Amino acid sequence: MTKDKKKSKKRKNSGKKLKQSDLQKAIFRFLKEHPKKRYNPRQIARNLGLANSKDSIYEALRHLAKAGKAEELEDYKFKLKPWQRRLESRPSGKSGDGICEGYVDMTRSGAAYIVCERKEHNDVFVAPRNLNTAMHGDRVRVRYWKRRGRYGKPEGKVVEVLQRASEQFIGTLYRVGRRYLVVPDQQHIPFDIVVSAEDLNGAKDRDLVVVKIKDWESKALPIPRGEVVHILSNLSLNELIMQSIFINNGFELEFPEGVLVETEEMDGRMREEEVAKRRDMRKITTFTIDPEDAKDFDDALSFRDLDNGHVEVGIHIADVSHYVKPGSALDKEAFKRSTSVYLVDRVLPMLPEKLSNELCSLRPDEDKYTFSAVFEFDEKGKVVGQWFGRTLIHSDHRFSYEEAQKVMDSGKGPFVKELRKLNELAKKMRKARFKKGAINFDTEEVRFLLNEEGVPQEAYVKVRLDAHMLIEEFMLLANRSVATFISRKGKDKEIPFVYRVHDLPNEEKVVELARFAAELGFKMDISTPRAIAGSFNRMLKEAEKNPALKVLEPIAIRTMAKAEYSTENIGHYGLAFSHYTHFTSPIRRYADVLVHRILFKNLGKQAWRTDKAALEEQCRHISLQERKAQNAERESIRVKQAEYLEHHLGESFLGRISGIITHGFFVQLIDNLCEGMVSFSSFSEPFEIDDSRLKAVGRYTGRVFRMGDEVQVVVSGVDVLRHRVEMLLDEEA
Repeated sequence: MTKDKKKSKKRKNSGKKLKQSDLQKAIFRFLKEHPKKRYNPRQIARNLGLANSKDSIYEALRHLAKAGKAEELEDYKFKLKPWQRRLESRPSGKSGDGICEGYVDMTRSGAAYIVCERKEHNDVFVAPRNLNTAMHGDRVRVRYWKRRGRYGKPEGKVVEVLQRASEQFIGTLYRVGRRYLVVPDQQHIPFDIVVSAEDLNGAKDRDLVVVKIKDWESKALPIPRGEVVHILSNLSLNELIMQSIFINNGFELEFPEGVLVETEEMDGRMREEEVAKRRDMRKITTFTIDPEDAKDFDDALSFRDLDNGHVEVGIHIADVSHYVKPGSALDKEAFKRSTSVYLVDRVLPMLPEKLSNELCSLRPDEDKYTFSAVFEFDEKGKVVGQWFGRTLIHSDHRFSYEEAQKVMDSGKGPFVKELRKLNELAKKMRKARFKKGAINFDTEEVRFLLNEEGVPQEAYVKVRLDAHMLIEEFMLLANRSVATFISRKGKDKEIPFVYRVHDLPNEEKVVELARFAAELGFKMDISTPRAIAGSFNRMLKEAEKNPALKVLEPIAIRTMAKAEYSTENIGHYGLAFSHYTHFTSPIRRYADVLVHRILFKNLGKQAWRTDKAALEEQCRHISLQERKAQNAERESIRVKQAEYLEHHLGESFLGRISGIITHGFFVQLIDNLCEGMVSFSSFSEPFEIDDSRLKAVGRYTGRVFRMGDEVQVVVSGVDVLRHRVEMLLDEEA
């Protein structure tokens, strides 16, 4: 090599090598200096004289794109985000300027507050003119600054709508001159939606409709234009309410045509080339245990005795990822929905019925593709071996929970030996889990017996059986083991993964709970997270003897952080697991589909890694969809509770005071968990509320109502649409 070439090589390697945070800052400054130009990592390195690798520069550019500062183009090129150019050209001079992302909380006036993520300041106020088409619940990016006129609180402007909470709305169609308007029912939608005559799809003036926003008229205050996708005027009240719950929570009732076409082209035939790739477990005893009315069976258990005296248990999960391919129309729609939504009388599936109830469902007497976690247990019930992979199974029997329980209790029926051994193993795993600090939140749940019209004939408390807990423990085993496997494989270099995480409880809320519990005679130890978990479990046991303590259960749950999906594994506090994921329900959860894909690609010797930032974005969307589904499910329960009590007006029930507010106290009925309010205005004296809100005292008589007190009440009024129940104290009881 000549001296000139040596000098040239030395100059090439003598650039600056920056750490990632400094690298991002340097690149961002460079892009701001050249706002209209496009650069790839190699060009960035050359212009800035960097010694960083192309991969590290590309990673920095991806982070800038994720933060909304840069825009990723084709051929690995990037440029400054367009609105960043406008921001840079705007004279600022105000302290507190910045960018954040968050969710829109719309007010009745049409203004909004953006509940920002990772932001220490107050929520950002956004005037209607600055919403830039953002609506209630949307995830947005907002530029904020401080204004003196709002007491120093930040004000801002939405610069980009990142994710719509909903694109469909329920409202009444009105004809106004030559135009049609849909006036949304939801109070936090402060605009009308324009519908042209060709987009009415059969709807008429004064019809109740579902309208989908197509675009926005470009004006100072954008006006939405939409098309009618459903007419609701002819529906029964029950159908109207249930469909409204789906739509108002941002879930669409039907699958796009492209998804249905894609699904119809699929068939469930076993192909030789695919069978050859899988472990064939069709001859091993296998069965499912599900609710009586279930149609989508996404998990099955297999059992066999091994020659060494051990037993093998297979946890077999529907292989949804075999059918749902990345990037397909079906995959995009499944991700958009992210979850099946279960209301009291129906389900809105994540996947079309042909997949959820037929091709993927592990129905009895059918060969099925599965993804399995297989475990070997020794004589003491300890796991001594595990295997993960794609399999073939054949379910021999379909149990309901009640049928499985009857077999275990009576010792008679199909697969009694297998069921009893599985139950024995499950009880050992459950005991070990609680010994390590898991929380036993087996709270009471209400169930309904409905007639053909969906009207509740009976409301009752669900009974937890050993059969429920058997399935639960084996699903927990599979989920924990898969997460641990991926984490250990990535110990030297992280493998981005979808973890199910649960943070420690809120300290202030725990202190408040402990004070509340002490007022009711129960002392909590809140010195450590482990001690808090132990106190929760003791509280639940004590509540079985002292029903007054049951009012603490929902309050205790509210002290908990919400479990969510994340690529950052912080463990699962409630389950006392250091590693946990969701692997066992891919028919109804998209998170599990992602987990199957990542696990399958990491079963060989080589590690496979996806982009962590992109995966985290998917986790965030899935977590949001899960919360929306939970809201919908809870709302449907409240509606059915109100509907049930509507048929029992004037009847007397035994209940327990579950909350006290300024206007009255809430009563939860003991037999069916329905809740209503007894107003203080129904008494002949005013009541004063104790600062702790644990009791109310009559001003003249000194009469006291305490949290947890049993009271006899009469149902006096019901508003099903608003799911509100009014009650009166039954003084004659």
